Amino acid sequence: QVQLVESGGGLVQPGGSLRLSCAASGSIFSIRPMGWYRQAQGKQRELVAFVEKLGSTNYADSVKGRFTISRDNAKNTVYLQMNSLNSEDTAVYYCYIQTPGRGYWGQGTQVTVSS
Repeated sequence: QVQLVESGGGLVQPGGSLRLSCAASGSIFSIRPMGWYRQAQGKQRELVAFVEKLGSTNYADSVKGRFTISRDNAKNTVYLQMNSLNSEDTAVYYCYIQTPGRGYWGQGTQVTVSS
């Protein structure tokens, strides 16, 4: 079993920044691909950013140039730095880790962009 604990969500004004963190623990025996997804109200969950075990990254077009995903392998932690936030970024953000055989989701953290 793997547990994911997310933190860093909250309310921010348009144009502001937030940094999300996700710490993985449990049956992790090697560096695993990790990422962030989000789900806005009434919409499907979508990929935001992903980082492979060797460090290559992938971003949704809507966040390129504004969001940066990074990881600390020693801590099994992945981060999402979000800048220039706008109302369309409002959603519940979920951390994800891929292990052999299955993936695991965090509980989600709410990000609300509003003035």
